[in-house]
Amino acid sequence: MRIGVPKEIKNHEYRVGLTPDSVHEMTAHGHEVFVETNAGAGIGASDADYEACGAKILQTAAEVFETAEMIVKVKEPQAVERAMLRPHHILFTYLHLAPDAEQTADLVKSGATCIAYETVTDAQGGLPLLVPMSQVAGRLSVLAGANSLEKINGGSGTLIGGVPGVEPAKVVVIGGGVVGSHAITMALGLGADVTVLDRNTHVLADLAQTFGSGLKTVYSTKSALEKHVLAADIVVGAVLVAGAAAPKLVTAEMVSNMKPGSVLVDVAIDQGGCFETSKATTHSDPTYVVDEVVHYCVANMPGAVPRTSAYALNNVTLPFALALAGKGAKQALLDDPHFLPGLNVHQGKITCEAVATALGYDYVDPASALEGSAASKAA
Repeated sequence: MRIGVPKEIKNHEYRVGLTPDSVHEMTAHGHEVFVETNAGAGIGASDADYEACGAKILQTAAEVFETAEMIVKVKEPQAVERAMLRPHHILFTYLHLAPDAEQTADLVKSGATCIAYETVTDAQGGLPLLVPMSQVAGRLSVLAGANSLEKINGGSGTLIGGVPGVEPAKVVVIGGGVVGSHAITMALGLGADVTVLDRNTHVLADLAQTFGSGLKTVYSTKSALEKHVLAADIVVGAVLVAGAAAPKLVTAEMVSNMKPGSVLVDVAIDQGGCFETSKATTHSDPTYVVDEVVHYCVANMPGAVPRTSAYALNNVTLPFALALAGKGAKQALLDDPHFLPGLNVHQGKITCEAVATALGYDYVDPASALEGSAASKAA
């Protein structure tokens, strides 16, 4: 198969869909890989590094899209990239469609087969292609919150870990999944006073066993959530409903009653955000203030550490990319019941139920969509 890797163009996005090591694997399996010039510069990988692994370097994204059968990216395709998608393309990347009607409409119109990293599952019910970026984002969320607490950045001027004789910052983590657990790791490591809220008692028990008495675990009710949010210096929103828009757990009224100079970090912003006052920001302009509360809502947080992020992502996406290239999309997806949920759009049909529900599309079962397309070709 001909595989294309365009340079990411989202604001301050430095990751790359395939690292040189992954390209080497692809070419060793007999596939051709076409990489846009300087696509790997953000992770320190030169065009020569890619060429040494068997890739061919093309000068523009348009050439990559025109040449390739499968496009491997990191972030959702931007408007100019979506305009280059054709029905024969397989797109393999993060999509986060539920809160993004414009992108969804363009992907439907393109007729392409669009597979989202974030909705691929595993035998344990997890989201394996989301895990490494959730780990990175969870750790970064606390660093971003600590930085935003500084007075020069609009915060209250509180040092997250305090010093002897002065209390540390109170960090509240909403959601005890992968993002939440890594946020907790970082916050405790920095010496903060940390509380986590979750509605799953098994999750709370596991966190209590993992982190011990240094972590406060609280069952999340509306009253408990409000109590702890209003007392917090940093609130990390770490909730996820696979493929769907994030629930708005912290209301605008709650934000208006928070301590002046406190900080909200919304890691769920890719799925629309879990605070009512959230709106997506970029690394070049990461924060804004509502009711004297600093909001950090960068939609591609792991892009700040692209070397770590790109290699961590490739560790989990490469086997699926190899399956797509080796078998074609239809067979690769139908052969693996955990890969199949990754199919979000196919030949103009929405094949992810959460996306269809969020945006008002008719839902088509992914297996049926794939089988239907094969039948129509045969006819």
